[in-house]
Amino acid sequence: MSALLNAHEARVLGVLVEKAFTTPDQYPLSLNALTNGCNQKSNRAPVTDYSEAEVTVALTGLRHKHLAGASLGAGSRVERWRHNAQEGLKVGERALAVLAELLLRGPQAPGELRTRCNRMRSVPSQEDLAQVLAELEGLGLVERIPGGRADRWGQTLCPESGPAAGEGSGAEEAAPSGGASGSAAAGTAPSAAPTAAPPAPGLEERVARLERQLAQLAEQLGATLGE
Repeated sequence: MSALLNAHEARVLGVLVEKAFTTPDQYPLSLNALTNGCNQKSNRAPVTDYSEAEVTVALTGLRHKHLAGASLGAGSRVERWRHNAQEGLKVGERALAVLAELLLRGPQAPGELRTRCNRMRSVPSQEDLAQVLAELEGLGLVERIPGGRADRWGQTLCPESGPAAGEGSGAEEAAPSGGASGSAAAGTAPSAAPTAAPPAPGLEERVARLERQLAQLAEQLGATLGE
């Protein structure tokens, strides 16, 4: 299997592949367009709020792993970015579309995965999807995740990626209803003090995350120069 990606690199690579298929007239992408693509609210799980600096670090990592590259269009001074995933991962277009969908939205059941992939490349039937998944599994790029009403499939390029948004654990979903029914059975009123929502990631956390990524990148570049 190819080099593993962090969560930022996985999202950026997924967006580059997606936009190459769905908006070829706007591809390769500028840094601004790529950042907007990473943070868009449709076809993404989870929804992110990456800065251009974070996307730049991810692009540098992808370039180091030979999965992305930069170019300047004719008469343009704006650097644009493209993916090299088809060559780097040695997969066809249909398989690449399936992999991109998993990078963008996390593990999915075959039915929803085929439906969502069709916006990038046609997957006519579940049998066709099964062939693509078998190809990707043979390359070590996807894995079957048993459990629930149906097995799901997830990509293996990014270990940091969790389940798709909206698929919380049963314990998390049961807690509010259990608490409410318990209060009703006891005849007591619910607490008037609302539970405070966890704070959004602050500036210090984002700076620390960038510092970790830069340290990792420096280590990778040092290893390359020492070869």
